Amino acid sequence: MMKMVDLLVRKDGMTHEEFEEYWLEEHSELAKELPGLRKYVTSVSKDPEKAGYDGVLELYFDSTADMKAAFDSETGKEVMADAAEFIDTEQGPTLILDETVQLDDLD
Repeated sequence: MMKMVDLLVRKDGMTHEEFEEYWLEEHSELAKELPGLRKYVTSVSKDPEKAGYDGVLELYFDSTADMKAAFDSETGKEVMADAAEFIDTEQGPTLILDETVQLDDLD
């Protein structure tokens, strides 16, 4: 399993609350439709001014090729265009990671 992690910064002129509402209520519905997406996790910063980020996004795919295909798709292009409406895409790093779960005691 591989995942993409983005540290997100809202666009200038948008409050953290507006960012959170749009991300969780509007954008997430579109992003869930990415082909090949296995898991989608959103984490909202409780203190974005101190953290320097408004949220953390985690997208899980079976492979890097599946991730690339997802973002090359029409849905992927729509997701990226929509993200640019509320995320400052020049800020915050994007990490592409191989994930190995060392402990999962959530069940």
